[in-house]
Amino acid sequence: MSEILVVANETLGGRRLRELLAQKAKVNPSLLIRLVIPQSRPRRGSVIYVQSVRDTAEVRLELALSVLREAGFEVSGEVGDSDPFQATMDAIGERKPDEIIISTLPATASGWLRRDLVERVAEASGTAVQHVISELDDESPPPSDTTLVVANRTAGSAELTRHLADLAHSGGEHLFIVVVPALGTDGRAAAAAQEHLAEVLARLREQGLVVAGLVGDPDPFTATMNALQFFSVSRVVLSTLPETKSGWLRADLVERVRRYAACPVEHVVASAADTVTAN
Repeated sequence: MSEILVVANETLGGRRLRELLAQKAKVNPSLLIRLVIPQSRPRRGSVIYVQSVRDTAEVRLELALSVLREAGFEVSGEVGDSDPFQATMDAIGERKPDEIIISTLPATASGWLRRDLVERVAEASGTAVQHVISELDDESPPPSDTTLVVANRTAGSAELTRHLADLAHSGGEHLFIVVVPALGTDGRAAAAAQEHLAEVLARLREQGLVVAGLVGDPDPFTATMNALQFFSVSRVVLSTLPETKSGWLRADLVERVRRYAACPVEHVVASAADTVTAN
């Protein structure tokens, strides 16, 4: 069985990369694809915690694995070092691939190309390296519709689940990134949010959704803005309790996000909080 190592980050969902993998799998049906996603800083913004950087890379990896497996590929993957060269060489040293594919944005937008990543990997590895360039605007229609969902007490509500299922079944490929802000700043609150997130993701996957997620900052506005720094999304869905019960609405969260997000922002009101939340 031959193995291709694919190194990519923002271009993981690019049409050209997936077309190339499909061509190679057609020639070699037993092909194994191994993804490496280097951890990356956000496109803009200020201080981001190291754990947030890794969490967002894990989300990208989980979504990419789900999409490629649904397309029939045999694929595995891992999050790599923040230096893409080191991440690639670590993966090569662990299990030498037969071929390497590096997917980047065009030279004008790619930090990887400004650091001569393709040439450095080819020289250091002695392995054939193929370079795929994905344009930001060449995905028309886009390969996937990505929705950022921000919710906590209502993350598992029937109203939100139904809304997301309707989006998923509206045609095309839909991906969902769920952010659950912690209900506090200590380790106990983070652990509770992580447990809640896992239950919500399991529930949404039972509905057939391709979904991954992470725990966000306790401030829901900050959690949303942080996620928008890392991910390119088609829309944001904010889920809250009714106005009389929602601290998020009293803090004008929906309108504040609408002022800053460069995409549509939808608001789903749930009638009751999740029973799975501890707070």
